Amino acid sequence: MTQEERRIYLIQALQKKMPEYRDYTIPINEQDQKDLLRALFNIRLPAPASSTFYEVQDAYLSQRAIEKGITKIDDLKPVETDERLYLWQGDITTLACDAIINAANNQMTGCYRPLHNCEDNIVGSFAGCQLRYDTYLKMEEMKEKYGQEYEQPTAVPMITSAYNLPSKYIIHVVGPIVYPYLMNKHKIQLAACYRASLDLAAQNGCKNIAFCCISTGVFLFPQDKAAEIAVKTVKEWLDEHPNNSLKQVIFNVFKDSDRKIYQNLLCK
Repeated sequence: MTQEERRIYLIQALQKKMPEYRDYTIPINEQDQKDLLRALFNIRLPAPASSTFYEVQDAYLSQRAIEKGITKIDDLKPVETDERLYLWQGDITTLACDAIINAANNQMTGCYRPLHNCEDNIVGSFAGCQLRYDTYLKMEEMKEKYGQEYEQPTAVPMITSAYNLPSKYIIHVVGPIVYPYLMNKHKIQLAACYRASLDLAAQNGCKNIAFCCISTGVFLFPQDKAAEIAVKTVKEWLDEHPNNSLKQVIFNVFKDSDRKIYQNLLCK
């Protein structure tokens, strides 16, 4: 099958399972088709799919990763001040490393807003439908243990396969929501996100990990303060764990403003 044939098959298969979207005409334009497929992925509730669906989906998403361009950690250079640390600007879903961080919400099954540009949405869109079902099952286990009102606590990470992303694992962590203003408890919680995620990566034998800018989006943590905490916490953790498997930490940024902040911090 060509990519277009896969895309149309997946759209039709999703529409068949979601009757309320059956009347949506499949666009002729390639980008419009991609957007429709991603939107359907976004709103699909967690559930298993057929082996044929997974086969076509996985082939499609694997090719999409190649089309976007995969960056390997071996292609990156560490910062001059610390060979353990890297700064990379780009789409974290195209990074081939052992683990990437997903800034999740406390329901842990991803973002359901069609085409929303948050990291949770992008990661879910390109990892595939298996990811949402995986995190759903993990959350159901927690609800059986702690009650049906259970929500994933801030700074308690969850690890899953990365499925169709070029990384090996995704570590999902809920960052602090800054409200009504930045307080010391938010700073403590953010540092805990980094420490707990590093712990979990090391426990799973990861040699490297890529952190996004946790909580700096809709969770409203100031970019400069978040970066200071991220760099300080990671350096301290690496110093305290010299004999663990984790040797390389990538600070992944998307915005130019975040890149400048991290450059200033990492060049000190």
